[in-house]
Amino acid sequence: MTGLRAVALGGGHGLHATLSALRLLAERGPIDTITAVVTVADDGGSSGRLRREFGSLPPGDLRMAMDALAAGDGAGSRWRTLVQHRFGGSGALAGHAVGNLLLTGLFEVLGDPVAALDEVGALLRLRGRVLPMSCEPLDIEAEVTGLGEQPDQAYRIRGQVAVASTPGRVRRVWLRPEEPRACPQAVDAVRAADVLFLGPGSWFSSVLPHLLVPELRDAVIGSRARRVVVLNLAPEPGETAGFSPEQHLHVLSEHAPQLRVDVVLADVAAVPVPYRLRQAARPMLTSGGRVQLAAVAAADSLPRHDPTALADAISTVLATEMRV
Repeated sequence: MTGLRAVALGGGHGLHATLSALRLLAERGPIDTITAVVTVADDGGSSGRLRREFGSLPPGDLRMAMDALAAGDGAGSRWRTLVQHRFGGSGALAGHAVGNLLLTGLFEVLGDPVAALDEVGALLRLRGRVLPMSCEPLDIEAEVTGLGEQPDQAYRIRGQVAVASTPGRVRRVWLRPEEPRACPQAVDAVRAADVLFLGPGSWFSSVLPHLLVPELRDAVIGSRARRVVVLNLAPEPGETAGFSPEQHLHVLSEHAPQLRVDVVLADVAAVPVPYRLRQAARPMLTSGGRVQLAAVAAADSLPRHDPTALADAISTVLATEMRV
């Protein structure tokens, strides 16, 4: 099967890795359309400043997704470089990426974040489409233990930055408002998809939030698409410090008990005991679902996915699951 419709849900560098791999597969042939569904709860850095000043969607994760899908040559490449350019110095623009300012301006001018993203997408000649998971900015709240003298006492913290950097142990997360409306176009894309990707990325603050938007969660769970969970290469300092690969699946299942997946894709070197991961995955796998281990990490010392290696691993998944 060729001409597959792929949807990737996430945010930040993790989503960037998945989209970069999918763009390579689109160039090779099995993938026809790519849609990124991006978290909109960031409250730090340039995105947080623009969000607080203008009340608009935080643009940073949306910009990063666009960078992954942008054309690599010609005018699209030049615009890609500009959109990613970040101002230095110590003035009012210091730390802002040009793309963040461009998106925020278009959000105001057009009054429609999806239309604004499509405009910038055309400018960058995207190989795909970037959509927000909700058309309103959201906040993440978390229940965290280990912050005080009593290790089991639960505290509530608010904000993506606070959740991502907490020294405590995150037990669960939820969104404010509690039941936000999903972006209709994102829901439509999920329903029409042939294959869905969830992860990698900051587990509590970029991956799980998509399953906390009721319409989007129901679309993912009810989709006829093959569902692929891509695990992180290592625990992240803060929100998943000390987490095993099995614990990532455990909290995913806790936040979306009805979710069933067809493939759990993990880096072979990041799984110390493959048997344990297969045992942990079993309750959430579909009939015939499986854990697939592959070498998908970059060769440098940073824990990041190599786009080409990830594309090869996804290609193997598609060949088995979709008979590409």
